[in-house]
Amino acid sequence: MISSELAAKIRTIRIYTSKAVNDILAGEYESVFKGRGMEFDEVRAYQPGDDIRAIDWNVTARTGHPFVKQYVEERELTIFFLVDLSASGAFGSGQRLKNEVAAELCALLAFSAIKNNDKVGLIAFTDTVELFIPPKKGPTHVLRLIREILSFSPERGRTSIAASLHFFGRISHKRAVAFLVSDFLDEDFSTPMRIIARRHDLIAVSITDPRERELPAAGLIELEDAESGGRLLIDSSSPAVRRAFAAAAARRLKELAGQFAAMGVDHIPLQTDEDYVLDLVRFFRMRERRRR
Repeated sequence: MISSELAAKIRTIRIYTSKAVNDILAGEYESVFKGRGMEFDEVRAYQPGDDIRAIDWNVTARTGHPFVKQYVEERELTIFFLVDLSASGAFGSGQRLKNEVAAELCALLAFSAIKNNDKVGLIAFTDTVELFIPPKKGPTHVLRLIREILSFSPERGRTSIAASLHFFGRISHKRAVAFLVSDFLDEDFSTPMRIIARRHDLIAVSITDPRERELPAAGLIELEDAESGGRLLIDSSSPAVRRAFAAAAARRLKELAGQFAAMGVDHIPLQTDEDYVLDLVRFFRMRERRRR
């Protein structure tokens, strides 16, 4: 059983994301995420201009006439969501927490995936993998993923992106598309990201909140690290303090984007106060242009 509040959230997300998939993202997803390879379809008679490397010599020998193999793209993909649900995700200064944005994003991508007959799976992690849902198809499965993300109560508060990537590497033997969704308030994840990016299509999705980028002028504020419990008292009425805070936040985000670029990992930066659908559309179109 789930609470009426959670049921209402899931229903709202389903309505919104279904509309976005049908009205905005139709065709975008399929054009960007191609199949994982080519599979044999049939043979046909050789025609002038065909690549001689495609000749099926067994059929040619049996019939006495040249035949070539034809292949079609293997369309079905496996999509994984590696979602950071550590304590820092339960923060939001506006209408949505970072974890709620993560759930909505995964719902949008998952409904796009099943519309194209792809499978979706979930790895929810803190400083260890706390939940694994194997990839399956269908809207009922997607709704389960949304429910699990929204209702997730972590047993541990800290973050280990490396732990989630090591787990993913062990359980995913075929090439997959992996969306790593986190605020990336962690260290020492570059090496496992490089390893996974070589084997899979890894996409980093970073989620930030406005109050993590800029402080309001609200006098004395006690800041608490949700994961370590550390506290810091600052005077936010000081312009110098606010400038230093904003500069440090901007520097961290720039360094993070630089890390992803150096690793060859695509990056989708999201903010809790902005429309992530438009960010996804921009990302899809950027990847499509790059493939041409």
